[in-house]
Amino acid sequence: MLARRFLWIVAGLTLLVMAGALLYRLFEPQLMKFAMVPTARFEAAAAVDPRAYARADMWIARPDIPDNPSLWTPPGVTREGPTRAEIFFIHPTSYLQKSRWNAPLDDPESQGRARLFVRSQASVFNGIGEIWAPKYRQATFGAFLTTKADAAKALDFAYRDVAAAFEAFLQQAPKDRPIILAAHSQGSLHLMRLLAERIRGRPEAKRIAAAYVIGWPISVTADLPSLGLPACEKAGEARCVLSWQSFAEPADPKMITDVYDASRGETGLARTGSPMLCVNPLTGQRGGAAPAGANLGTLVPNETLTEGKLQSPGVPARCDVRGFLLVADPPALGPYVLPGNNYHVYDYALFWLNIRRDAAARLATFGAAK
Repeated sequence: MLARRFLWIVAGLTLLVMAGALLYRLFEPQLMKFAMVPTARFEAAAAVDPRAYARADMWIARPDIPDNPSLWTPPGVTREGPTRAEIFFIHPTSYLQKSRWNAPLDDPESQGRARLFVRSQASVFNGIGEIWAPKYRQATFGAFLTTKADAAKALDFAYRDVAAAFEAFLQQAPKDRPIILAAHSQGSLHLMRLLAERIRGRPEAKRIAAAYVIGWPISVTADLPSLGLPACEKAGEARCVLSWQSFAEPADPKMITDVYDASRGETGLARTGSPMLCVNPLTGQRGGAAPAGANLGTLVPNETLTEGKLQSPGVPARCDVRGFLLVADPPALGPYVLPGNNYHVYDYALFWLNIRRDAAARLATFGAAK
């Protein structure tokens, strides 16, 4: 009797777990919003003085910070020769709290996570350039899950810090070297605005060797014309924009397309139904597909994301008709795959060594054209 009762309890608990898992799958977006979107009102703070970025403690990575995380390389990869460019890198969202709309600069958890992103992402460029990655009062993750006016205010506030850091970068970095702009996710949103509002048509635009606007949708018709640089059409091309968003197959990008199709681009035009820019990182070409053999090395992180090793060959990739980058049979990269088979967190890791080679080739073309 006791054994039978025990089996019934186990069966009941199993059904509850299964039901809970089903409900989570059905209502995953709503649950994310409930858990992550701040309920407090946005509170503006004083704008940062660009002169503050003269201090090393306002940067995660800068050439005079010897232990900065951007200098890391995975086993078997070395930094070769003198650097030839200056890299301005804007890290993705690392603040996950819902208690406020913007991260404080002294929040240890988000700053620690930001260092990990700089370590795994910005490090792809450390073989060719000196990396500058500013701290900024980023919008919290929940700002991307709502249409509240406070979310737009939080993103605008974060951009002001990025813009101030870029002004300081132009003052402090050598003025006779090419610039590579790179970012991910929220950082790429700010980079698009920086290109459209601050760089386009200015003298600094002539120094841009390439812009890696990764992990954020760029409408070919509603965004790209305002950025001041064309899409990268072929491998090794300089003075152009690269972008992709990674999904494993079968992909369900509804969470992206619902917001994208309801929004307007940098030009003011509606993005509805417009194709997104997809430059395949395995080929360096706009659109198309490439097999796993073209992937020189996928960065597979450890459980804490503090270390990683290259797996070669890595994953294959193809740009679909809408502009998403689809991969097949990705390795176990960690627990941060988002709903819909969205490999957003791993946009750099999946193609780490290819991006490194791609940046070197575009910089070489830029230098040869001068």
